Amino acid sequence: MKLYKTTAGWTVENGGSFHRLPPGPCLNRENLHEYLQGAIASAPPAKALEGDLLAPIENQEVWAAGVTYFRSRTARMEESKSAGGGDFYDRVYLAERPELFFKAAARKVVAPGKNVRIRADSKWNIPEPELTLVISPAGKINGYTIGNDMSSRDIEGANPLYLPQAKVYDGSCALGPAILPLAAPLPKTTSIRLEIQSKTSAVVRGETTLAEMKRDPQDLANWLFRENSFPEGCFLLTGTGVVPPDDFTLQSGDVIRIEIEGIGVLENPVG
Repeated sequence: MKLYKTTAGWTVENGGSFHRLPPGPCLNRENLHEYLQGAIASAPPAKALEGDLLAPIENQEVWAAGVTYFRSRTARMEESKSAGGGDFYDRVYLAERPELFFKAAARKVVAPGKNVRIRADSKWNIPEPELTLVISPAGKINGYTIGNDMSSRDIEGANPLYLPQAKVYDGSCALGPAILPLAAPLPKTTSIRLEIQSKTSAVVRGETTLAEMKRDPQDLANWLFRENSFPEGCFLLTGTGVVPPDDFTLQSGDVIRIEIEGIGVLENPVG
């Protein structure tokens, strides 16, 4: 079962049949899977998805976690050498409290196939492929999607206090192509793959699995909901274990392809 949002509305796909949901929000439910099962039983099936694909989000906020994989810890320590070595990232990786930060308002989230952006005042930009949690208003994980956390490494590396500018700007977050409505944890063997088709260098490829993530997804959600309320639920990117080489930077015209086993492929050109 997968949940898509298109210009025609929300549609759930089940076994090759597509069932349109009633108009109105659906991600603000505590038991999304049960709601979708009811919709499948009551809505007539179609053979194809109608409309153009949109990002699978309503009015939820998008947050992100950092330094949840050893690879991301190493990369951020490396980019922060000029700011004193970046050993604070090692401390974050080992600490009980995770790094959490606001990533995007719903209106700024980029749909599959649409352009993500790199900052004009940055010279070192990369995508970060991330498993993304779809969380209910009470903090329960209702499903999963794919997220692209675009990052300006030179800006963040100059000073960790610049992280909001390195991470939060127009076109810096993409989600999709669908939500996998699943309350159970994904297997640790679930793979996350990144491929970048670049005009200026060889194709960049990388892969990891959820087994490399230090933090438990539900624990990350629990920390986010400490002293924060989300009446419509929220999305949480869970960090990256795939980082392009230090000599690589995105250019306009590159194409970013992120695949997470069981969810699908999120593809975005760089505008």
